[in-house]
Amino acid sequence: MEKFSRKNFLKNSALGIAGLTVSPLIGKAGASYKELNIQDWKEKFSANDRIQVAAIGMGIISHYNVRTALEVPGVEIVAAADCYDSRLGRAKEVYGDDIFTTKDYREILNRSDVDAVILSTPDHWHARMSIDAFEAGKHVFCEKPMIQKIEEGNQVIQAHRSSNMVMQVGSQFASDMIFLKAAELFRSGAIGELNQIVATYNRNSSLGAWQYSIPESASPDNVDWDMFLGHAPQRSWDPKRFFRWRNYDDYGTGVPGDLFVHLFTGIHTVVGSNGPTQISSFGGLRSWLDGRDAYDVINGQYHYPETENHPEFTLVLQSNLADGGGTGTRFQFIGDEGALEVNPGSSVKLTRIPRREPSVDELVRGYNSVSTFSEDVRNEFEERLLEERSKQAVFQPDMEKTEEFRAPVGYDSRLDHFVNFFDSIRNGESEFEDSTFGFRAAAPALLTNTSLREQRVIHWDPENMEVVS
Repeated sequence: MEKFSRKNFLKNSALGIAGLTVSPLIGKAGASYKELNIQDWKEKFSANDRIQVAAIGMGIISHYNVRTALEVPGVEIVAAADCYDSRLGRAKEVYGDDIFTTKDYREILNRSDVDAVILSTPDHWHARMSIDAFEAGKHVFCEKPMIQKIEEGNQVIQAHRSSNMVMQVGSQFASDMIFLKAAELFRSGAIGELNQIVATYNRNSSLGAWQYSIPESASPDNVDWDMFLGHAPQRSWDPKRFFRWRNYDDYGTGVPGDLFVHLFTGIHTVVGSNGPTQISSFGGLRSWLDGRDAYDVINGQYHYPETENHPEFTLVLQSNLADGGGTGTRFQFIGDEGALEVNPGSSVKLTRIPRREPSVDELVRGYNSVSTFSEDVRNEFEERLLEERSKQAVFQPDMEKTEEFRAPVGYDSRLDHFVNFFDSIRNGESEFEDSTFGFRAAAPALLTNTSLREQRVIHWDPENMEVVS
């Protein structure tokens, strides 16, 4: 393979992102804070150009998704499905009594007035519902992770390709102006040669640890438990499993599937990667001892080989659902000439502190092996060094500075993500986070769980998207 070149990468970038514009410099003299400009997308859409959507799954994230989707002109919701009567009642309260509701999602797929579905269901339903939707001729917005099991990935990709419908996976970091700006900076060579990425996604609350509220009235009389289970192992009614499904391997994908997949999405967006080739992880259940399967502390390490888009680098991911330090979510892209610190939806900071050669005094009298030499050897070393330095031209570019790019107040990357989804449907624009991208973000997250459970390094082929035995 040809040696990685930042200049070639910038010229041949597959994503083809145009430079994000910035407003004039703001802040005090000497500071470098620039505000990014929100994309002008409303002219692409007409309120008369209707797209009718249905929501399958009416839990927490569904309401965020639907409300955001409805901000795009011409989009309207016509139907909703959920296994719980109370959630269907809430859907009518929020979106109008005239929307169609059902506990059986297949009734929605059979409707001719539904153009696209927004899937916000437990993870174990994502692949099956996506495939069913494609076969019914519906566009699909599917919450992350796109799949629950590795073997489902290529099944979804094949169904997507065969359908000629649009698919977008719901990890909004792929459309976030902050990550797109970071990608632009990375491709410009701003941090030199990338060698490591460190990313965290931490929480410290009961809700952050998925201990969602359970209504006392919930029962098999108002919940279609069999529909919820689907192809998952058969069990007796358990409200904890229904309302807190992320805690259980039967339905969810734990911390990696819920949180790491966001991190992989952002990282792959910035560096143009298809994924790692080696995956290893460690962790355990330390704090949320509520009968769950999902671990609450996980660290992952990943090897990314050199490609045409990026050099070889090491990735470290970390998540703790009982993080009392409040470190939250952040990314650091570290190169030999600088680093990018990304705060999703908020800011990207470029810091450049170049490596410099130590001075003669540091070499001779500092923390160095010269201090162990005899005096005559030390003097000889110093004289030779002074003579060599006197012949060298001293040039140090002005790089010791920080630049920060900020999103406007109130910026919502989820809205940008839906704008891109509907732009693909209406105007035929390329899908921003399609099934292949979604699989390549989900696979290393799911294999993090495999590595942790089986206590071994997993080898993954990101090009052919398969586990290497």
